[in-house]
Amino acid sequence: MTIRRRALVALAVLTGLAALCATGPAVASDARSTGLPPPDYDATPRVEVAAAPADGAPDAARAAVAAMSTREKAAAVVMGHIPSADPAAVRDYMQRTGIGGFILMGANVPATESALRELTASLTLDPALPPLIGIDQEGGDVSRLPWDRFPSSVTLKSEAPDAAAAAFAGRGALVERGGIGVNFGTVADVTDDPGMFIYRRALGTTPAASAERVAAAVRGESGEAFSTLKHFPGHGAAPGDSHRGIPSTGMSKDEWSTTDAAPFRAGIEAGAELLMFGHLAYTAVDPAPASLSAEWHRIAREELRFDGVIVTDDLGMLEASGIPEYRDPVANAVAALAAGNDLLLSVTGSTAATAPRIVDGIVAAVESGTVPAERLDDAAARVTALRLKLAAEGRGLVPCPDCAPAG
Repeated sequence: MTIRRRALVALAVLTGLAALCATGPAVASDARSTGLPPPDYDATPRVEVAAAPADGAPDAARAAVAAMSTREKAAAVVMGHIPSADPAAVRDYMQRTGIGGFILMGANVPATESALRELTASLTLDPALPPLIGIDQEGGDVSRLPWDRFPSSVTLKSEAPDAAAAAFAGRGALVERGGIGVNFGTVADVTDDPGMFIYRRALGTTPAASAERVAAAVRGESGEAFSTLKHFPGHGAAPGDSHRGIPSTGMSKDEWSTTDAAPFRAGIEAGAELLMFGHLAYTAVDPAPASLSAEWHRIAREELRFDGVIVTDDLGMLEASGIPEYRDPVANAVAALAAGNDLLLSVTGSTAATAPRIVDGIVAAVESGTVPAERLDDAAARVTALRLKLAAEGRGLVPCPDCAPAG
């Protein structure tokens, strides 16, 4: 039985689509980024398995996943990438891999919006279960769509929250009319230090100011693009560039809860569908990067009560850190899944062979018992639920002729 057939059967058996609707970044420089291991770095490989979370996926998604093979489930939790703007090439990639998502980088974005829609349409093999097509459309320094002329964080951090809501409403519309369902565009990090790597991309310079603008941005995108909060638990407290190392901080959990947690908490309460985990080490909580930390995933689920899809930042960044423990991209993906991530993002160094290798690694880990089958089931169900919601709402699948860019 095909995945499409399984999804349709699940939808027919259960109570309709209404229940489904309930509910990497550009490289920049930083002189302080060393690429060295964080304090208390332990070179011994380890796989921490997250505790089973509360049921966060609708029954239709769980029914669809129950009909999948282990390999289909493993493919469903991978968001891959190849650097091509050729619709035939990306369609072939999706057909051969069967993966659940694709991230558009600069090399994927053609010169016109109509050409972009042709490309994104080619990624969708089955409108009943469309892939999660993602893009880093923050605006300003990190902008994949050259026709996005809406204000970015550079100015929004100094304006009223309503300005962020308006800018992200426009930005979300551009993402939607490009045929894209997911925007990795809401930076929930906070810092008042202009020398910090993330400063220009942050929406606020204090926890309270950032929280207001993050919530406004999420509300602005609502109904147009699925919003993603990044980079949990917060890049502002961890100096350095996570594209080149593992930025670290000794900030305590208590201090984090009253400062850097605020924008994420506000974005979650505003309804953000995805939460992106950064490769950031808060060593007082866990010496491992948050993206590989079962404890940080517990905090997100139990304390911040995030019930959506948790996605890694680009896993290729771990390998690019130069830390020996992270030199194997497949092992990184398996560890990220075990820690509690639902969607595994692979960009840096990714080729047409990378996603199939990650899928093979996940299958092997589940079959060996390294990763419990229930962990894969939960991740696949959460991702599938969002894909079914995308299909039900038609986001990214229909034009938005009234959403013209400013200027």
